[in-house]
Amino acid sequence: MVIPVNPQPLDRTSPPQTTDAVPCPASALPEGVRARVRRVVYEDQRAVAELVPRLTRRQTAGLDPLPAEPAELAPRLLHGLRREIRALPDDTRRLLLLAAADQYPVATHAFLRAVTAGRLDTRPLEAAETAGVAHAGAGGVFFRDAWTRIAAYGTASPADRRAAHQLLARVLGGKGETTRRSWHRGAAALGPSARLAAELRVAADRARAEGRPALARALAERAADLCPDPVAEARLLARAAADAWRCGEPDRARRLAARTDDSAFDGVLALRAGNAAEAFDALLTAAVGQERSADSAVLLALATEAAVYTGDLRRCREAHDLARWLGVSPPGILAALAAAVEGRYDDARILLTGTAGRCGPGGDPSLLIHSGMAALMLGDHTRAATATLRAAASARALGTPATAAQAMEFRAYADFWSGRNRAAEAAVQEALGQAHATGQDNGACHLRAALAMFAAVRGDEEACRERSAAVHAHALAHGLGLPAALAQWALAFLDLAAGRFPAAAARLRALAGFGPGHGHRAIRHLATPHYVEAAVRTGDTRVARAAHADHHRWATAVRSADDLALSARCRALLAPGAEALQHYRAALDLHARGIRDFERARTELLFAGALRRLRQRPEARDRLHSALAAFESFGATHCAAQARAELRALGTASTPSGAGSPDPAAVLTAQQLTVARMAAEGATNREIADRLNLSPRTIDHHLRGVFARLDIRSRIELVRLLGEPAQGRRPGAAAWGPAAQFPAPLRGHGCAARHAY
Repeated sequence: MVIPVNPQPLDRTSPPQTTDAVPCPASALPEGVRARVRRVVYEDQRAVAELVPRLTRRQTAGLDPLPAEPAELAPRLLHGLRREIRALPDDTRRLLLLAAADQYPVATHAFLRAVTAGRLDTRPLEAAETAGVAHAGAGGVFFRDAWTRIAAYGTASPADRRAAHQLLARVLGGKGETTRRSWHRGAAALGPSARLAAELRVAADRARAEGRPALARALAERAADLCPDPVAEARLLARAAADAWRCGEPDRARRLAARTDDSAFDGVLALRAGNAAEAFDALLTAAVGQERSADSAVLLALATEAAVYTGDLRRCREAHDLARWLGVSPPGILAALAAAVEGRYDDARILLTGTAGRCGPGGDPSLLIHSGMAALMLGDHTRAATATLRAAASARALGTPATAAQAMEFRAYADFWSGRNRAAEAAVQEALGQAHATGQDNGACHLRAALAMFAAVRGDEEACRERSAAVHAHALAHGLGLPAALAQWALAFLDLAAGRFPAAAARLRALAGFGPGHGHRAIRHLATPHYVEAAVRTGDTRVARAAHADHHRWATAVRSADDLALSARCRALLAPGAEALQHYRAALDLHARGIRDFERARTELLFAGALRRLRQRPEARDRLHSALAAFESFGATHCAAQARAELRALGTASTPSGAGSPDPAAVLTAQQLTVARMAAEGATNREIADRLNLSPRTIDHHLRGVFARLDIRSRIELVRLLGEPAQGRRPGAAAWGPAAQFPAPLRGHGCAARHAY
């Protein structure tokens, strides 16, 4: 078969310049619009430079969608590329057209078979390679860039394009190629066809079920173009809009949705980029209008997310009652939130445990995100991290980058509490760019609030305040209580760590009083230990005791070691004199079973202050060195400064780097010295724990103190220090042969391979 090459008509693809277009440099665009511009033009700076001045005022503000078709994005760039393509020989252009049709806008991987079936000679591709337009390889034709591929397709006449699609459809007859064959059949159609529209609709459903939303969008959109029935066309457009949103094409999704009346998509759009309170109502309305229970359940799950974002958790009861009225099983996270709002914490824990347990590998990423949210509410941050990580991986595998960014919103909490601040901040920054590029401005606001909290932990006041201000501006305009509350908490923690206790207490009291759209019950609960600390420092304990009582009731219900540890710390802060010490010890015992290492360090810092005031100086010094080591590992400079100030109050300064090696026997406690010597022999933390009948976390705690007091950073330094006589050792001190200091039964067990701490 020979594909004809008809004379190319005059290029009239450039749309008229809009009257309200405003010249605006790309750097001046809002971050979200700038990311979407780069994504829609395939990261090509030439197209960016051409598109940005053509945007209207509403488009530059993010109120209207960006153009979706290439001819509307960069007409001058395409005109120049088409002129370059037209200069090539006819046979070369024929092959380039066939390759482009095989790749754009749907990749079908049938070029080589089509060349064979059409008995085409591939030697003319040498002219394209000489011109630098494309080159041939083992897998087919590789274009110079995306815009050259689009130009090669657009240069041909409609008749030539139809012939290319017909040839590709003819060779796609193998198993699993039905959907791609249907695409080419639809692309080759001359006009409306109910039969072809039905075939494409079925193919789109199949692609959607197989987790290929980009292909499903193209098929559904083409089916709508060919559908002669306006009602069926509207349904197809709605599905195409939803598919476009899932595969990260927000502007195309909004343009498709504008051609139909779909309350479900309106609700999704409001949830991700509009007013979250309006999203809740729209999603409930759409759930009532759905004929199939599965669709209703999905919409109710989205309504639950809207309630979480707004902070109006009381509306979860409304959604829960609607689910029962519709006869569908409410999502586990919805039932749990409804129970928690009513104060039925034990029931909420049971429901959350069931939801959090569904975090196995693979699966629906939305369900995995809900599992992560449930685990966070239970204080199980290990499971939360696992669920959200698997949700992001599953979303990427399914081609839904928007959902991957949503998973990172909640992964940030788990990483923050676990102390993985640096890696987590880098991951959140990446997710922020992805949220902007996929049109999820509300998710971007939530991620920026997480970055504000990371900055607060680091003591970066400028970054924390800048990010919090941006969060508040967006959150208040869109009714987002969750990010607004998180940003307020970040500012309060910044004040607390800097010793501005009245300011911290005032912020946290305001956070407790904020209603939906401005605050969040879950954040208020998480921030309670910080409020108690600030209130005690300012002498206002009445409200702090009431806040602690509710926090303790929740911690007892969810049975989280970390939450119980923080509750014990609150009790210590509220207790008089020496009575506080037993509560601090209980808190540290609970911390040893949890994972919130940063909060454990803060508990040690507070404990050390209480010990110093009671003149128990040796233990206070031990706790401060351990806390200092933890703060330095987290990069929490302001908290580390507090620990150093406490050490100075004890008359002890932390050993500065490069000041020489201290005598271990002089600066370590007896327990630390024993642990240090065993570690120097090569025993792992677990082996040391087994020998001393302690937990690995306790050994980890002791080694942190050892490293801080000796001012070292690795086990190699520890071996060097303990393996050689220390300069200036006390007279009569025992030799430093590590095995000589161990009881006889322990000798000979230190031959394990060295492990970095």
